[in-house]
Amino acid sequence: MSNSLGLYIHIPFCRSKCPYCDFFSKRGTYSDYKEYADVLEDRIRAFGCAYKRDVNTVYFGGGTPSVIGEKLLCELIDEIKNSFNVYDNAEITLEVNPDSGKKLDFFKLRSSGFNRISIGMQSAVPDELKILGRLHSANDVISTVNNVKESGIENVSLDLMLGVPGQTTDSLKYSIDFCTSLGVKHISSYILKLEENTYYYKNSDKYTFPDDDLTAELYLLAVDYLAKKGYKQYEISNFSIPGFESRHNLRYWKLEDYLGIGASAHSLIDGRRFYYGRSIEDFKCDRIIEDGEGGTEEEFIMLSLRLSEGLDLDKLKIIRGGEPDPEFTNKCDKFINAGLMKLDGRRLSLTPNGYLLSNSIISDLI
Repeated sequence: MSNSLGLYIHIPFCRSKCPYCDFFSKRGTYSDYKEYADVLEDRIRAFGCAYKRDVNTVYFGGGTPSVIGEKLLCELIDEIKNSFNVYDNAEITLEVNPDSGKKLDFFKLRSSGFNRISIGMQSAVPDELKILGRLHSANDVISTVNNVKESGIENVSLDLMLGVPGQTTDSLKYSIDFCTSLGVKHISSYILKLEENTYYYKNSDKYTFPDDDLTAELYLLAVDYLAKKGYKQYEISNFSIPGFESRHNLRYWKLEDYLGIGASAHSLIDGRRFYYGRSIEDFKCDRIIEDGEGGTEEEFIMLSLRLSEGLDLDKLKIIRGGEPDPEFTNKCDKFINAGLMKLDGRRLSLTPNGYLLSNSIISDLI
């Protein structure tokens, strides 16, 4: 495990651009998909020669990876297995939108190695789906989940968005009940943020977004309600049935090595951060941008505090070559007394209320 590698494969194609999305994505035809997949295979082979590493997790994200179809997806997995030593028990995740996912042959995907499916649901409420620009219905989600499970893939995750225009505590409970009724193993519940260069950001005056107080209420409700349903919070925005945490995403938060292949994909290998630019042309031309040192003390603090298990103070002591300075300790004491952090032995973690202020708390600490 210590020398294992996680692979992230970015598929930048979508049928349409959601108004909140800031990820690199664009429309494409099948010939675009095939041309891009061919470049991916070349890069996979090249990286396989450069890094003689075992692979413990693979994650296909986007964009909407499912739009390119199971044939190209299976060919990409075959190339990964030819180029790297992929563990027999590796977690191999595919992001799927219900609109394209309901048409996929999950039996073929499972046979090629995919064993975890992450479905971009966002909401089960028709009005919320419409305002989010989603092309699917709640019934499409049901069909996709059922098709995935019928193929023998039991590890299913659903995305759920908080802070949607018009969302209420009742509509959020409805969406959570919908998710849990499908028996999925994992739920990612993200607070909607207005990112620059998105439609929402440029047209925010046209929508009524929940204010900070309501957004906080929605988040705390989700944390509490999901816990009652058996989904343990293991990261600021992620909840799972115990044992079904996303092993790939945990690599990011635990500063374990990962290799990103594809337009806009980021990597951390042997303390080096690098990435491809946000264009298919950059990727085709193999333009890699250096992004400095990874695994610093500041990164360790920031990423550890995203996790419910929190910051291991003994590991921090090793990284910094001594105990935290009095200023750091005093700040932590202040946050603990305010109910925003808690100390359990030698582990320091944020409370649910602390997660709501995590950016400012972490900035203060580092």
